[in-house]
Amino acid sequence: MIIKILLMAACSISGYFIAFTYYGFPIALIGLFSGFLIAICVIRAEQAIRKVSLRVIFGGVVGMIIGLFIAFFLAYGLNFVGVTWEKQQVAPWIYALLTGIMGYLGLVIGSKKIEEFSWFGFSQTKESPDYGILDTSVIIDGRIADICDTGFIEGTLIVPRFVLDELQYIADSSDSMKRSRGRRGLDILNRMQKSNGINIEVVDQDFPKLKGVDAKLVAMAKKINARIITNDFNLNKVAELQGIKILNVNELANALKPVVLPGEIMTVKVIKEGKEPGQGVAYLDDGTMIIVDHAQKYQGSTVEVIVTSVLQTTAGRMIFSEMKEVVNDKKTYGFSAKQ
Repeated sequence: MIIKILLMAACSISGYFIAFTYYGFPIALIGLFSGFLIAICVIRAEQAIRKVSLRVIFGGVVGMIIGLFIAFFLAYGLNFVGVTWEKQQVAPWIYALLTGIMGYLGLVIGSKKIEEFSWFGFSQTKESPDYGILDTSVIIDGRIADICDTGFIEGTLIVPRFVLDELQYIADSSDSMKRSRGRRGLDILNRMQKSNGINIEVVDQDFPKLKGVDAKLVAMAKKINARIITNDFNLNKVAELQGIKILNVNELANALKPVVLPGEIMTVKVIKEGKEPGQGVAYLDDGTMIIVDHAQKYQGSTVEVIVTSVLQTTAGRMIFSEMKEVVNDKKTYGFSAKQ
């Protein structure tokens, strides 16, 4: 913050004295204000560039230099076709127009097309292991933003343009539920872009011959040797069959759930009836379902249960338990029978 204040002060003072030297006092105030605006623009540009990878910056700079060289040669060539100013040089406004157009085109094309080259050490093979491609479902889910904030995911996160298009299509849906999910995904992505600890690149690369976002994600991951970050079970299986590394947020969430062992005593609240007669259903804080035998009549009450078994499925984990009172009664009854 101190450096930014010093930059604004230096630019403002420099603008003031430059204008004062050439035009005197009244114009010097305009120079002061102009210097301050230049400092603000530089700070905003630095914040935007910070989120861009070095490879993209390198491509943009090289492209802009090439564009400026082309503009110079074009202007030099116009001297031979009569487009001159006072019969000496090319008209200044034409030169300025050529410089602006070619510099801009070089900057944009260079930053976009640098991914297709592997010069000067910017090989995709070296960079790709740090790439993670986000799919639509994991953006809408939202947990990926919290995971990135913790620092567990490193490298650059890629959001393909066709994923953004699908998000926008969902956000514009006539169905209110889909519309809210799409808008949530866009909000999550916007939050991640503003985070200093997350590096996100929006890539325009597309695969027009392929139909479906999943097929395009797999093709892109193959091309740049990147991981796919998703919580889509079907995409997970299809990508694994083709040798693509997958980071599944649901699998991560299941792995982080606390371990529950048979015989452990838990205190839960019975929420509803189970499928089988006499069963009750409760939930842990992380959403894990607990099936409680002989708990139907305790619906809405908090009870103590003893875990009997744990079932791990692809959709998550289910815990089977029994009322502690019933287990104690069984033990007492068994002890009495032996006597």
